[in-house]
Order: sequence, then structure tokens, then C-alpha cells
Amino acid sequence: MAFHKHFITISNVVLFTSFFLSLFAPKSYSSKIFASAASYFSDKDLLEFPLNLEYLEAEFFLFGSLGYGLDIASPDLAQGGPSPIGGRLAQLDPLTKDIILQFGLQEVGHLRAIKSTVKGFPRPLLNISSQVFATIMNKAFGRPLNPPFDPYANSINYLLVTYVIPYVGLTGYVGANPMLQNTTSKQLVAGLLGVESGQDAVTRALLYERKHELVAPYAITVAEFTDRISKLRDRLGNAGLKEDEGLVVPKDEGSEGKVSGNVLSANTNSLSYGRTPQQILRIVYGTGSESIPGGFYPEGAHGRIAQSYNNLHP
Repeated sequence: MAFHKHFITISNVVLFTSFFLSLFAPKSYSSKIFASAASYFSDKDLLEFPLNLEYLEAEFFLFGSLGYGLDIASPDLAQGGPSPIGGRLAQLDPLTKDIILQFGLQEVGHLRAIKSTVKGFPRPLLNISSQVFATIMNKAFGRPLNPPFDPYANSINYLLVTYVIPYVGLTGYVGANPMLQNTTSKQLVAGLLGVESGQDAVTRALLYERKHELVAPYAITVAEFTDRISKLRDRLGNAGLKEDEGLVVPKDEGSEGKVSGNVLSANTNSLSYGRTPQQILRIVYGTGSESIPGGFYPEGAHGRIAQSYNNLHP
């Protein structure tokens, strides 16, 4: 099919580009936004924190492609943590299912890689139900979508919620890199960042080819969905900075001010954005506060970093 041929070409270009972004982006993030966190958290803390996101991605992608998660696929990595809420098999076309399964298995590898370097912690309670994603979409549009958005209903819906997740992890790794002290930690994060950026690039490429398509039954384009999701993440992150962009932007905000297409989200020098752990928690909790759990983590994220913020509001 034409879509598959075009996708293979564009994804190769995007993945190649994302690889180089992952190599060069960290050099641009030694600014004061990360300074206080760098002095407070150890490498161990900074390596354990992303386990929260890796658990989320692993469960979401495995359930979406296989209909089950870590409890069957790799129970040792869950370490007895509670089973996720609401995960189920998505109705995906063969190409999308193949890609999402690969993503899920990649996340299993990420969990193993991190836990082979630091002790880690059991899987936190995760909510990957249709309801939590519907709430995210309602917040993104500032009104309830009717019918409620169901990420598991079809491929385009699933890809749109996939757009929500890996990019958050990508920006977290970019943000963590300058705070790390030893070479082993930096090497691990560089490897994780390379694959997370690849997942985000593949997702954006798939959606970019369909950017003008109307998402049924809402009569809203794919591009507008991505724009609304990106703006929501920026609002929730609450850093006063633009660190997120949809698939189409004003021309003066595109690469070198020459294009409105935005297959990769990046700053004016085409370097990846970075986020602090506080910003990550504000987004994945869906509350805009690092100390008020919710969203994907109804009981809060785990690890010293997340718990230090949860303790602000016992």
C-alpha cells in the first residue's frame, strides 16, 4: 500500500535524524533550570526515576499489542507491584500492531537495563484505562469529547495516545543527562534516550503522514490533536517555557523558519527539549503539581525523587 511505502521512507529519515539529536541535545542543557536538582539528587536517584515511565510504556505497549503486560511477559521485572488498571488489547492494523509490539519489548529491555545498574523498585500502580486517556483528551481540548476518546478502539486513536507518552520520557532523559556525574550513568541514559527518541520519531512520522485526516467521529484533524496534546503538556509542566510542539507549527517556528511541517519537536537550533523530574511528574500526574498524584499514577510514582515531592502533601 502507498501508506506503507511512504512510511518506510519517512521513518528511516526521521530515525536517522533522531539518533543525532540524541547525541547532541544534552550539550545544550547545562542551564540553571536543572542546577538545583543536580545538587540534590544522586545518579542512583536520577536513574531510578525513569523506571516510572518505563513501567508505564511497557504496560501500555504490551497490553495494546498482546492484550497482557509484564505479569505474563516478564513478571520478574514487575517485582510484585500491583497490576495495571484498565489495560486491554487494542484494535490495531497489522503494521501498527507490529510497531507497538516492538516498542513494548524495547521497554522490557529498558527496565532490565536500568535494574542491572541500580536496585530500582517494584512497578507502581498504573492507570492505563480508556477513562484516563479520555480525561487527558478532554483537558487538551478544554471540553468533553463525545463520545469519550477510546485509545484502544483503532490504530489512529492508539497512535494519538502513543504520542502522549514516549516524548515525555525523551525530554526527561535529555533533562537528566547534564545532572549525571559518572560515565556509566551517562552511557546508560544516552542509550535509553536514543531508543525513546526513535519511538517518538516513528510515532510522529506515522501521524504526520495522516496529519490532515479527520479523527472519527470528532471531525478534528490528527494535526490538531497533536497540537492540543503538546500545549497541554506545556501547561501541565508549568515551566513558563515552550518545550513541546505538534506536527504542524507556524512557519516562523519551523526548522530555520522555513517550513511549517514539524515531524520532530525541537528548539530553534533543532535540539531536543529537556524537562526536570518536577515537570515530568506534573505532566504524568495530570494535575500540574509534582506533589499531587493522579492520572497514570493514582497512588504516585516511586523512587526517592518522586517520593520527595509526594511528601510535600502527605
